[in-house]
This record gives sequence, C-alpha cells and structure tokens, in this order.
Amino acid sequence: MAEETLFSKIIRKEIPADIVYQDELVTAFNDINPRAPHHVLIVPNMVIATVNDVTEADEAALGRMITVAATLAKQRGIDEDGYRLIINCNRHGGQEVYHIHMHLLGGKPLGPMLSVS
Repeated sequence: MAEETLFSKIIRKEIPADIVYQDELVTAFNDINPRAPHHVLIVPNMVIATVNDVTEADEAALGRMITVAATLAKQRGIDEDGYRLIINCNRHGGQEVYHIHMHLLGGKPLGPMLSVS
C-alpha cells in the first residue's frame, strides 16, 4: 500500500482545502501558496508517488487530470490566453509532496520555461 500523504487527507476532507473539483478518479484544489493568479493542484485520488511509479492501470486517472485541467482553465477564463501544466518528478525535478500532482497555472504571462540545450 502506498504511503499516506497530505494530499490523501485533503482528498478525504480530513484537512481543509479549497476543493474546486472532485470525482471518483481525481481531486483539484487551489494551491495555498499560489505562483500565479490561478494555481490549482490536480491529484489522482489514489497515491502514486512519482511519475516513475505510473503504470498502465493509472492511465484513466492521469488522462482525467488533463481533462479536468482543461475544464478548469475554461471555467476560469484562462483557456484562450493560455496556461501551463506542470508535473514535477523527484527531488531534482522539484517534487515536494510524493503524491503525483499537476499544477495548473495561469492568469498572467508565465514567461519561458527553463532553457534546455
């Protein structure tokens, strides 16, 4: 069984969060430390620690994460100007909570990503 995470407790509503979407596969909530005017975390309801731990059985939840992101972007009026989706993996990738999660960021120009040669 996967380890318990802060996000698991949010999913079960054991700790407060501003949940903006929830279904049987995923939960989305506003980030408590937003990096943009719109900053939503979208997580699978089942703990998957990192992208490296994803299996074919997780495809439905991961696909739902993207469709929920697109729906939320449209609801918030940031779909036309654009937004960014980010999934970090492990320490060097910037992952802090080991429960895979997607950041939906938008509402202002976000600038270029890290340059890779």
